[in-house]
Formats: sequence, C-alpha cells, structure tokens
Amino acid sequence: MFSSSAGGKKATPSQEMVQVDRSDSASPFWRAPQRETPPSKKPTARDSNLVVGAAYSHADILKFDSLNISGSGSRPRTPPSATSAGHERTSTTSPPRRSGQGAKSPPFKTYMNFLSSTNDDWTADDAEDMYQYESDDGDDFGLPSLSNMKRRTRRKEEQSRAVQNDNLKSEPQRERRFSNSEDIAIERPTGSYPMPKKSEGKILRPQYKDILRDPANALHLINHPSIPANATQKEIDAINSRITRINKFKRLLQASTIPLTDLRSLAWSGIPEEVRAMTWQLLLSYLPTNSERRVATLERKRKEYLDGVRQAFDKGGGGGNNQNPTGGPSSGTRGAQRGLDEAIWHQISIDVPRTNPHIELYGYEATQRSLERILYVWAVRHPASGYVQGINDLVTPFWQVFLGVYITDSDIERGMDPGQLPKAVLDAVEADTFWCLTKLLDGIQDHYIVAQPGIQRQVSALRDLTARIDAGLAKHLEKESVEFIQFSFRWMNCLLMREISVKNTIRMWDTYMAEEQGFSEFHLYVCAAFLVKWSDKLVKMDFQEIMMFLQSLPTRDWTEKDIELLLSEAYIWQSLFKGSSAHLRGDGESRTASMNFTL
Repeated sequence: MFSSSAGGKKATPSQEMVQVDRSDSASPFWRAPQRETPPSKKPTARDSNLVVGAAYSHADILKFDSLNISGSGSRPRTPPSATSAGHERTSTTSPPRRSGQGAKSPPFKTYMNFLSSTNDDWTADDAEDMYQYESDDGDDFGLPSLSNMKRRTRRKEEQSRAVQNDNLKSEPQRERRFSNSEDIAIERPTGSYPMPKKSEGKILRPQYKDILRDPANALHLINHPSIPANATQKEIDAINSRITRINKFKRLLQASTIPLTDLRSLAWSGIPEEVRAMTWQLLLSYLPTNSERRVATLERKRKEYLDGVRQAFDKGGGGGNNQNPTGGPSSGTRGAQRGLDEAIWHQISIDVPRTNPHIELYGYEATQRSLERILYVWAVRHPASGYVQGINDLVTPFWQVFLGVYITDSDIERGMDPGQLPKAVLDAVEADTFWCLTKLLDGIQDHYIVAQPGIQRQVSALRDLTARIDAGLAKHLEKESVEFIQFSFRWMNCLLMREISVKNTIRMWDTYMAEEQGFSEFHLYVCAAFLVKWSDKLVKMDFQEIMMFLQSLPTRDWTEKDIELLLSEAYIWQSLFKGSSAHLRGDGESRTASMNFTL
C-alpha cells in the first residue's frame, strides 16, 4: 500500500489506506507497462457465514483455506477486461511501479483543468493495451487482496480439474461491451448478478413521483401497525411509544420552518425509519428548513449532480458520427478519446465490488454502477484528497436509507434489484447520496488528504483518552507493544463501519448527525467506549491475541440496544473529558473518579 505526494516523489508505505493522488506530469494520465496474466477463470461461490461483524476478519485469514471471497460469489469483476489483448486486470490496492525505474505519481490537476483536457487524453484502445496493473499481497487494511486469493483459488481449481478431467477447458473470456452512452461505467463485461425471487420482490410506492418532488409527501403515507390481540402489555407500550415518537417527528417536519435545534434534540435518541431520510437531509443542511424552498432546491441540486456526471464521464469525440448504421460501436467509437482519470477509476472499480459483499443489495449491477459514479465524481471534484479506500463504505448508509423512502418494504437489503426501479428514482437517490456524502466529508476531509493528519490526530487523541478512562488497559497495550494505529486507524477511516453492520451504523449516524460535530469529534468518544468495552478480555491477552480479537470483534449479533448503550457511554466520556482539565491529567485516576461521578 502506498501513498503518493503531490511533488511526484517516490511512493512510500502508508498505514492501511491507499490514496489515489495526482502530481504534475507531462502526460495527462499515468500508464503502467503491459503485463501478461493468465486468462480469468470463473469465480467460486463465497461462504457468507465467514463474515464477522461487518468486515473480513483476521481470524478468517489465519484459516485461509476456508476463506473464499476471491470472486465474491456471483458478483462480477468490476474493472473492464480487454479480450483483444488477452489480459485481465487484477485487484490491487496501490498503483503499479514502473519496472526498472522509480514509481511516478499520476498528474495532479484541478477538476476544471481535468475536464478541459479531455480531448488530449489517450484512446480507449491505448488504454486497454497500456493500463495493466500489478498484483499485490494485501488490501488497504492488510487483508489479502482479491488477486492474492484468486491465485490460491485458481491453483486449487487446477488441481481439482486435473484429477477429474484433464481435458476440461477454462471458461472463455467475455467480450468487452462498448457503449455510446456518456456513462463510461456501463462499459464492462456482462456480469452474473443475483436476481430476487418473485416472492421477495419489493413494491414501489405508487406515490413515488410526489415523494421525488418533495420528501415531506412521504409523511402522509406512514401507516402505524395495529396492535395484535394477544400482545402483552410491554409490547403494547412499545408500539404506542413508537407511534408517539413518529408523531413528534412529523409535527416538526411538517412545519413551514423546521427548528433544527428541536430536531437535533429529538434525533439524538434515534430516528424512526419512516422519517429518517428527510431528517438526515435536514440535519446535514442539504434540505433547506424553509418548506417553500425545498422543491426548487432539490430540483436544482439533483440536476447539478447529473450534469456533473455527464461532465466527469464525457467522451471527447464520441458523438453520433462514430456510430455505424446498425447502432453498435464502430472502430471510431473504440478509439474515441475519453476524459477519465484511469488511476482513480481503476481503484474505485476494485473497491465497489468489495463493499458489503455479504449484503445482496450491493451485489446488483445498478447498485454498483451508482456507487461508482458517486465516488468518481466526488474524487475529481476534490483533487486535494482524491479517492481514498474507505470512502466507499461511507456511501452505503445514505444510499440504503434514501432508497428505502420509495419502497413499501423497509427491508431492502435483500430481495430487490434497484435496476428494476424507474430511472428517476435511481437518479434522485444517487444525487441525494452524493450531496449528503459531500456534506459529511467536508467536516472530516483532513482524514483523506496526504499524510492523513485528521486520522493521525484522532488516533493520538484516542490513545490519550484511553489512558484517562482505563489506565490498566492502556498500560497493558503498551506492555504488549500494541500501537493504537494498528487497530484504530480503520475505526477512524471507516467510522467503525467495518466493525458493525450497516443497520447498526445507520442507527449510530442518527446520533452523529444530531451532534454538532458528530463525525469529527463525538466519534472519538464512541471509539474510546468501543475499546474500553472489551477491557476485561483484552488485559488477559498477549499481542497476537489482542490483534486477532480487535480485527474480528464479536459484534455480528449486536442490536440497536447495543449501539444505544455504546452511544450513552460515549456521551458520558465526552461530558467528563471534553474541554476538562481532567483530560490532561495523567495520574490514571480519571476512570475511578468518573465512575464514581456517574454513580
């Protein structure tokens, strides 16, 4: 894993992340030498039971023979393949190094300069011939890369075929599909994606056009569940309490001018899923609080995003003159110049299929194409940071929540192909997700610029805070030579999304958005509470046991109650230590004093 500096210096090892960066160069894009690789083979099925929490675990890696995510089940390879050259692009977590000379960073250009120079870019044919990628031995967080696991799986398959049938031939490589569309994301091999059973199909709300125009129209469609005849008093109280809470949100959201202070106070303890999408958009200042401006703002922002997509994926010279009479791509189209930063696009196209591979929703083509466009447009519009591995995780809570607004069934993680929905719905979900992701990252962008100063600062603060809260645990970690950066870098980079499920992350983000600086400050105290929670077990472990445990935490069965308890503990630590002189004290007595205070 490497991180490139803006000055075009040699790539140096980075800590558990890859930053696609560009520096000044005579060439508009950075190309790697050709590399001959064996033809691809059909990926094998993946065992979803191996997922621990919301991440691939180091414990699974130690049992590598049983780990099989080389092909992500039925999920296809995302990067386009070049059959004419007989090559295959392999997974990598860092740009390749030129053989015989030092690594050279891709050019660093602003977004506008990037868009204005598309006509000077190299052709699609040249891209297929030149842009090949090296294999690597690990992903952004030290886990084995897909190419590494694919090689092992390939060897096993070859041995098995040799025993069963020496004459069995490998599957032929698929032809690349070229498209005249401005969306370069659809130019890829036809994949085999999961398809929902008819009995599991989700129902689009008949009023979806009204919801597209104004999210407040969805508030009128909320139906409260009836109380079962055999329900206990506890169940009746829970249902009534939930109905009361939903009605409180509705009263605020239906106001002509929404009071954000009251909305934040109400959202801290969790937002009902029926009103979550609109509440998130308001708390992130994407939707205006004035209801009269809401419709015009949504229309303008969604159009602005779609225009940005067309610009970012614009193909210079790829107009109608290059089409043949049959409507298919001619040789002119195949050689058409396109404005695409291949280094950024390649890394995104690798990471998207890895995103939540255990959830069916993220295996569909429509989902993956949407995430790719969001990430790419954000990257080229933010050249100071560009795309960094981990941002792909942060897209998914928004995309999942906003998609759920238009579906009658709240469980959209399985049984629904988003590609079957109207294009207007997908465009709106994608645009809303892009702008809310942008709002989130604006507050923590120093996590993703060169040298990641924001993450480094938070990791250091977590170490100091842990010493104040639990001196015994801090001393034990120091005794076992456990560096906080070794396990907490991922906690800061992905906001704990690799440790807990998407549904639990969504609940946690309710509180983060209710906090003034939830993602940049409150998250630190959540990480402290998360670490201290396992203190009794960690102090009995050695270095290897600690690292294995922290990389595969037993959070798979966590419920919303577990998240609320974690948030409550984090709130206590923030109340005690934020801006307090006790935060600077190193006598190890803070935890005892704070616990007595809470009692």
